[in-house]
Amino acid sequence: MNKPANTLPAAEPAAVLEAIAKRHLFVDTLVVRNRDRLDFYDIGVSSIERALQAAFQAGVEAAKAGQA
Repeated sequence: MNKPANTLPAAEPAAVLEAIAKRHLFVDTLVVRNRDRLDFYDIGVSSIERALQAAFQAGVEAAKAGQA
């Protein structure tokens, strides 16, 4: 069975979240940098929806693999 294009390989949760943020939200890092211009983003609802879908799918895959 082929994996959908938005799935990620099993990895540490923080790495998965950072990859989702980069891919769907165009956020370079999830590290707080204590600068408003670096820590806040103007992001469209459709991008947020895609990121949430990817995070949900990553959780489903982790559960299937026994990692959750």
